[in-house]
Parts: sequence; C-alpha cells; structure tokens
Amino acid sequence: MPASAAPSADNPLLEPSRLPLQLPPFAEITLEHCREAVLAGMAEQRAEVAAIVGSPEPPTFENTVVALERSGRLYRRAGAVFHNLASSVATDRLREVERELAPLESAHGDALRLDPALFARIDAVHAQRHDSGLDAEAVRLVERYHLDFVLAGARLDEAGRARLTELNRELSELSTRFGQNLQLATEAAAVVVGDVAELDGLGPEEVAAAARAAADRGVAGFLIPLLLPTGQPVLTKLRNRELRRRVFEASVGRASGGEHDNGPVAVRIARVRAERARLLGFDTHADLVLADQTARSTAAVDAMLGRMVGPSLANAQAEAAALGEVAARDGVTDLAPWDWAFYSERVRAERYSVDTAALRPWFELDRVLVDGVFAAAERLYGYRFTPRPDLGGYHPDVRVWEVSDADGQTIGLYLGDFYAREGKRGGAWMSSFVTQSRLLDTRPVVVNNLNVTRGADGQPTLLTLDEVNTLFHEFGHTLHGLSSAVTYPRFSGTSVPRDFVEFPSQVNEMWALWPEVLAGYARHVETGEPLPASVVEAIEAAQLWGEGFATLEYLAATLLDQAWHRITPETEVGDPQGFERAALEAAGVAHDLVPPRYRTTYFQHVFAGGYAAGYYSYIWSEVLDADTVEWFRENGGLRRENGEVFRSRLLSVGGAVDPLEAFRAVRGRDADPTPLLRRRGLC
Repeated sequence: MPASAAPSADNPLLEPSRLPLQLPPFAEITLEHCREAVLAGMAEQRAEVAAIVGSPEPPTFENTVVALERSGRLYRRAGAVFHNLASSVATDRLREVERELAPLESAHGDALRLDPALFARIDAVHAQRHDSGLDAEAVRLVERYHLDFVLAGARLDEAGRARLTELNRELSELSTRFGQNLQLATEAAAVVVGDVAELDGLGPEEVAAAARAAADRGVAGFLIPLLLPTGQPVLTKLRNRELRRRVFEASVGRASGGEHDNGPVAVRIARVRAERARLLGFDTHADLVLADQTARSTAAVDAMLGRMVGPSLANAQAEAAALGEVAARDGVTDLAPWDWAFYSERVRAERYSVDTAALRPWFELDRVLVDGVFAAAERLYGYRFTPRPDLGGYHPDVRVWEVSDADGQTIGLYLGDFYAREGKRGGAWMSSFVTQSRLLDTRPVVVNNLNVTRGADGQPTLLTLDEVNTLFHEFGHTLHGLSSAVTYPRFSGTSVPRDFVEFPSQVNEMWALWPEVLAGYARHVETGEPLPASVVEAIEAAQLWGEGFATLEYLAATLLDQAWHRITPETEVGDPQGFERAALEAAGVAHDLVPPRYRTTYFQHVFAGGYAAGYYSYIWSEVLDADTVEWFRENGGLRRENGEVFRSRLLSVGGAVDPLEAFRAVRGRDADPTPLLRRRGLC
C-alpha cells in the first residue's frame, strides 16, 4: 500500500469492536481489511511516537513510558486478528500478504526500538525511576522498557543500527518462509492409503475420519494427516508395519527436500541470528536470549540438561530392551523407530493393563472440556463459562464462551478452535485477540487451538489421553491470560519470560487425572459408565513407563535447539542433516530408535516461533511445575483456597512481578528440582 493510501472507510478494524469485550467482528472482516489496518496501524503508531519524541517537555514516566503503552492500539488490534488468522485459516492469498507484511513489521519494530531520541527519553526516565514516586509496577515497567530497548540494539551506533535493521528484516522473511514451507510440506506429506485393510488397528471412527480427510483432499482411499511432532498418534495402533514405516518416514522427512525444503532456511536463520548476537555484544544467540530469561546463563541451562542426559538415556535403553522382547514374539528382530510407539503400547497393556487407544470412548471432547477443564477452573478459581452462540468466531469450528468470576462479574471471553484442518498450522497453542489492561480498560479475549481429528459425521469427537493432557495444558495458558489483573499491557497475562510461560500451563495438567475432576468427565460416550477405578489405578501405575523415551526425545530436541543457536558467524555448518547428527552425538543424546521430538526442518518452535534457544524452557518450567504440584497436594489439592493463592499471587500478576518472586510468593521458597527428577524416573 502506498504511504498516501488510506484504508477503506468501512474497515471494521479501524475502531474498537462494539461486540462484547471488543471481540473482533469476524463476519465483517476481510483479509484486505487486515492488511489495510496493519499498515495503517504502523503508520499511526509512528506518528504517536514522533509526538512523544518531539515533545518539548522533559521526559517523564507519563509522557514517555505510559505514552508508549498507549500507542499502537490500531496496530495491536489489527495484528492480533491477522496473525491469528495466519495460524488458523491460512490461504494462498493470506500467505502472500504475510510475506509482504513480515519485513514491514520487522522494520516498524526497529524504527521504534532503534530511535536514538526515543531511547534517550526512556534512558532519562530510567535514571530517575527510584526518585519519581512511582509504584512498584511502574518502576518495573520502566526497567522492562529499558532492557527491551538495550537488547534490541538501542545503544548501537548508526552503522550498527542500519546493519541490525537489515538482519532483522531478513530474519522476519526467513521465519515466515520456514513456517509457510512447513505448513505446505506437512500437508503434502500426508500418507495416502488405498486399502482399508492396511488401517488394521484403527477404530471405526478413525477409519471414517481418514476417509473423510481423503475426500476433503480430493484423493481416493484414506488419508493420514501429519501432526507437528515427530511421533504420530496412529503409530501406537497400526498393525501394518510397512504403513507404520511410511508414516514415520513421512514425518521425519517433511520439509527436507523439494520446493518446501527448510534445511537451507534453517541454516541461514541460525547464521543471521549468530551475526545479530555478535553485533549486540553477545557471543551467541543463546547468550542473547538467556540475558532476559529466568535461567540467566547458558551454563545454568547446561547444568540442568546435563543432569538428565545420562539417566534418561539409560531409561530409554531399558525400555528398548523390553520392546525388543515383545516385538520378537511377532517375528520383529530388527526393532525400528516406527515400531517404538506400537510396542510401547503393547508393553503398557501387558504390564499395567492399560490400553490407551481403548480409553478414547471415555474422553469425548465436549465432556472433557465442560465437565473436566471448565469444572476444575470453577472449583479452583470460581470461574464460570457460559456458551455465547450469538458470538461468532473466525471459522465455523470456533465456539465462544463468556467467562465470569466467583462474584458473577464478566472477566473475559474464551474461544475454542479444536479441530485439525488444512490451512491451520500444526500443534496446539493459546493466543489473544485482546489482552487485559487497567490502563486501556480492556479485558481478555483468548483462544485455544488444538489439532484433534473430528469425529465422523454425526459421531462424537474422541480424544486420546495425550490430547486430554494437551487440552488441560493449553487451558493453563488461557487461565494465565484470563486471570490477568495488571495496569500496563506490557505485563498482561502470558507476557513473562519464555522459560516461565510454560509453568502455569504445566501445573494445570495435574487436574486431568485428579480423582474429582476425572470422575466428572471420564464417562463412556455410549453408556455413561465412569472410567473404572482399576483403569485409573493402572494409568497412574504406568505413568513412569515411557518416560525414558519421552525425556530423551525432548532432550534431543532442546539440545539441538541449543546447538543451532550457539554457532558463531565463523562456524562451518555444512549440510543441516550432518550438523544435526553431529550435534546429537556431541550432546550424548543420539539414539537410533529415539529421534528428536522435532528435527531441524520441522522445528517450528525455534525457526518460526518464539522459542529460539529457549526450547529448554519446558523442562525448566517443569521444575517449578512439579514442585508446585507438591504444594497443591500438601495443601489439600483441588480447593478454592489453593486456587485463590495461585491466582492472586502468580496468575494475576503476569509480568508485573519478577517471575521467581511470584513463585516464591506461592511456594514460600525457591524451587526444589527433586519432584521433577522423581516424576521422570531420573532419581
């Protein structure tokens, strides 16, 4: 759009929505509206910042930092809609617009953070922050802005700022390309099956779903779409070993060749990040990232991960031996990675009488959501969820609930988008359309996305036990957003360090198997019978089985992330597959039967998301999570009083309080890693 062009007068994004809590009026919004509004929003924010910089008044907290917090409202509103749509309902035209906007948005961010005059004002406010009568949240806001600008390059000279802008623009374009390549490659790698007999092991509803997926794609037979991680759920059930091999190889090989090859893209991303870190005064990109995380240093990350490598590898090798014995009974003497999940389920069933595939009839999506996830939130926090069918989402699959607190006051809106479909990126996530802020008088509008397979026509959608846990996990992020009670948008909800953001979501997983919660939702979809107590006991007894594999595949991914982001501009990378193999071997996590949870070419978290050099954060947060679970158990578990402590002292404060201080306010001390090691069978 030319600089002089104005957005169309009927663009619904130009003003705050009049729907409840500013829910975007999706039915009225077109892709071109999004494009126009993002461009107009950037221009408007530049004008707002120019007014801040041009003020003749000396810099103060109000006329500089608060003014920055108020700026960019159109840009945030339009960007939130556009980027959510790009993740959930992508089309060729949307991808084209995304490629157009990515470098412009990168340049916009640089224009603000690398403005010497703006930083001079922030620097002046920062110098006087303790002498200006500011409250604790305001002081922290000043400190956060100052650190944000410093880490973004505000202290560079003119030549440095120019080079940084070039690098950031290239990174933006590369990350967009990586994400788009991955989405298209994942769709293209879906496995076509011609003969229904090959699907032996899948239930009738899964076979019907595969038939529908093929029909939707316009291919004959059956289609097995791929999910984001290496492991695919169907591998636990398919009896046809050749089909298991095809699915596994499709998963690990995606985006590793052809027109959507992400190998060269990943290499270039890592190189540009390395140069950027050097420019900003850091040895590696990992050092740059850790400067603003609770871990603080790569040495701290190495110490934690290193403690786990040996025990997890030993556990995985013991599991492999057990699998080999079971596989040999089928005549399989050359156990392969595509056999692991299948025989792991066999061992689980034989040792613990747990067949996780057979549990699906007890986990119907709506019942898990309403009688499980929502019910636990009401028991803990007093939150109630009222369906709002009068409010529409961005896709027919999306449903909306109004959320009220224990006093009956509306605190936010919750959107659920649970089904897999073409145009939707893999994985599961939470994001926001509106964030809470007392300054802006806004309340949260949040969305959860999953990628579960819809039930066949007229049939309910049944979840695996892993999908149940994922739903509870992502809803933990939602609770973080809904519970926010801060003044400044910079601190709202999940605006906390990357290695802390997973902590509340992982805590929320504990309620999935909590007896009172499980009894509410785990009922057979046809008979209404509760999940037998003996099965629940068996699930709990079996929880350590498979932890060797799970921990090792996670460590392999996170150490691969660290390897890519500890290169320097001088590092000779070679081909990405060779670099990956060498990195895994050097870290001691290379195992023929246990591939990384994500390989380089489909590691969306780190090459097209916000987890670069930060994938360790899941297990770093799990230290806090496991210790907090102990606290809940020590204090009676699912009690309103416990929920109020966790909500008021941690969830509600977002980034307005140092995260580890918030943890200590709940736990009464620093975290103890022992509960995590015990949970994963590492001690």
